[in-house]
Amino acid sequence: MPTLIIGNKNYSSWSLRPWLVLRHLGLEFEEVRLSLGSPDFHTELKRYSQAGRVPVFQDDLGSIWDSLAICEFLAERHPLLWPDEPYQRAMARAYVCEMHSGFAALRAELPMNCRAQQRRVEPSQAALADIARIEQIWQQCIEHHAEEGPWLFGRFGIIDAFFAPVAIRFNGYQLGLAHNSHEYIKLHLSNPLLQEWIAAGQAESEVILREEVGA
Repeated sequence: MPTLIIGNKNYSSWSLRPWLVLRHLGLEFEEVRLSLGSPDFHTELKRYSQAGRVPVFQDDLGSIWDSLAICEFLAERHPLLWPDEPYQRAMARAYVCEMHSGFAALRAELPMNCRAQQRRVEPSQAALADIARIEQIWQQCIEHHAEEGPWLFGRFGIIDAFFAPVAIRFNGYQLGLAHNSHEYIKLHLSNPLLQEWIAAGQAESEVILREEVGA
């Protein structure tokens, strides 16, 4: 059976993305959770990948150790994870790559934390710029694809999985957001699969102090 190696559900935004795609597809897989704060984390992870990061996906072909690479591998077998039209598919990929490689200030100052509930934070100008750019992406996608469905490109896809951790972030910290952003966040939070992940994250006992921000 395929295996997905993940970190703590409370904190690991990278692990959430392929997990959500796999569950959305209804695929059976074994889940192996490694505690990010454990002194044995890297030793245990080397059993699955030498890259030293989660997530890692394993099947009979071998291991894949990057969240976007895992999702692209799944999309090769399940094309509906990307838009049908070539230009729209390229646009969705561009937004996903932007999320995958950017928004460093947002990641540092507002870490994903499923247990965070309306915490007060004071984002830097860099983090505010990240938030504004994400909202711009969401607004553009929602406006262009509203008639096709509620997700960013109509139907749920890899792009939505990549922004799911952001929805958790935006919900957990007190931020001034546009109406459409709140609606998109509500859409994520009403997804039973994301609810399952959040509940599991909230039930975890581990605390990583550097990931606990706000009051």
